Amino acid sequence: MGIEELGGAQDNGTVVLCGASAYEEKYYFNPMFERLPEDIRKELRIICVLFVEEIGGIFLMEFGEDGELLFRTEAKDSDYNYDDIGAGLMIKEIRASRADLLRSLELYYKVFVLKIPLEEA
Repeated sequence: MGIEELGGAQDNGTVVLCGASAYEEKYYFNPMFERLPEDIRKELRIICVLFVEEIGGIFLMEFGEDGELLFRTEAKDSDYNYDDIGAGLMIKEIRASRADLLRSLELYYKVFVLKIPLEEA
């Protein structure tokens, strides 16, 4: 599957926010989220592109059914350069260093997409 085919809801109930592929050397941003400020979209691009440059494979940021921001990585079976351990460590680092950004994105998704009242989100 090409990275452009990721838009909209996935079979597992998630909605892709953005992602990058080391195989296609492409970045994908779901047009559904075009209303996000430009600086946030740039930061998401940097996160995704740096991830696949360092780790390899495919990296996706997606929202779960409850609005939680999830990270998913995939690699081809034949990709011996993909760093599975490094992927876990880098995701942990992203969660720690970008915690405010991630919380804000989750709140945005819950309020504007899932239509959950702000006081409940």
